[in-house]
Amino acid sequence: MRIWKQLLLCVVALFGALCLWVFMVPSAGVTLIGMGVPAKAVELVSGAPAKTAGEAGTGPARGGSEGQQAGAVDGRSGQGERRNQNGASGSGRATLVAVEPVAVGTVNDRLSAIGSGEAIQSVVVMPQATGTVAEILVSSGQRVTKGQVLARLDDDEQVIERDKAQVSLKSAVEKSASYKNLQSVARLDVLDAQIAEQSARLAVSTANLNLKRRNIVAPIDGIAGIVAVNVGDNVTTQTSIVTLDDRSSILVDFWAPERFATAITPGLAVEATSIARPGQVFKGAVQAIDNRIDAASRTMRIRAKVENTGDELRAGMSFAVSVRFAGESYPSVDPLAVQWDAEGSYVWQIKDNKSVKTRVRIIQRNPDAVLVDASLKQGDNVAIEGLQRVREGGAVRLAGSQNAPEVAAQ
Repeated sequence: MRIWKQLLLCVVALFGALCLWVFMVPSAGVTLIGMGVPAKAVELVSGAPAKTAGEAGTGPARGGSEGQQAGAVDGRSGQGERRNQNGASGSGRATLVAVEPVAVGTVNDRLSAIGSGEAIQSVVVMPQATGTVAEILVSSGQRVTKGQVLARLDDDEQVIERDKAQVSLKSAVEKSASYKNLQSVARLDVLDAQIAEQSARLAVSTANLNLKRRNIVAPIDGIAGIVAVNVGDNVTTQTSIVTLDDRSSILVDFWAPERFATAITPGLAVEATSIARPGQVFKGAVQAIDNRIDAASRTMRIRAKVENTGDELRAGMSFAVSVRFAGESYPSVDPLAVQWDAEGSYVWQIKDNKSVKTRVRIIQRNPDAVLVDASLKQGDNVAIEGLQRVREGGAVRLAGSQNAPEVAAQ
């Protein structure tokens, strides 16, 4: 059979099935009309007038449905009217809010750094002559004073040289004196005798100085460290005998960021804490500031002087240093007053019982206040409670106020 005949038979079969479905199922016509089939075609197929979707339901059911729909519409209408009434009455009443006056706060900028301590004076004691240690007169941890003898070197040779110089001086003095009394001595010989006397005196001074240098003395007041030599050791002018530290005050060196270069000045108060003394704060002040900023770290060296009256600190300790700076003053508001929207932060400022949205820029957050940059001055009222119903230019009533208006101005 040719293909066009097969297609024709298929179309005839489908049309017959459609006619049978429309004839057997009453709601088939409604379905076809809903699918976009013309009502005339449906009537032609079914042989009966086509019914619309509204006519397909029964009368009582349709009536009940219409009644329910009408009731629902009436109910919604009633609720809408009540809402409108409430809205109309609510729009005429002022919103109750709690306010708090604006205060003034100061931004306290603070520098925290780690520093290393050293004694205000520290000296490594070395002998001024070469020799053998004959006596040690200091012990570790002993407090010494300037000029105190710490150790002695052998001085037998220096004693002999001093005695020889004294003998030579005595001879020169007698010779010079005798030449002065003799008229027969030439003037030139008298001059030579006087020069010999002066040379002998210088020799005695040199011998006394060499003998004095056999004593190793303390150049400063301080505390002695560990003695590095023993009796019998042969020492030179490069040998370390003992270290003396004057720790009546401790110098703490720390590094400050570049942005504090102009803020730090000599005399600025400093607080220092040490791991060795937890919980104890030591007071001090900035003593010196370096004259340049390190190009690699972008920091500047600062030296602070911390008093150590109780001798509780030691050179070499690490310190947590804190420096406070007097900052700028800004309006201070309660944290509850700050609100946010798409444009940023703001507060509701109350002026003449009206709410005004005032934009703010937060500078610093504290537990009990927020410092802001805004057109606010001390004493201005800002709302902190009841903010949900506050609107721009809306009337407000202040909580606790007896003279506040109940109704907004018309």
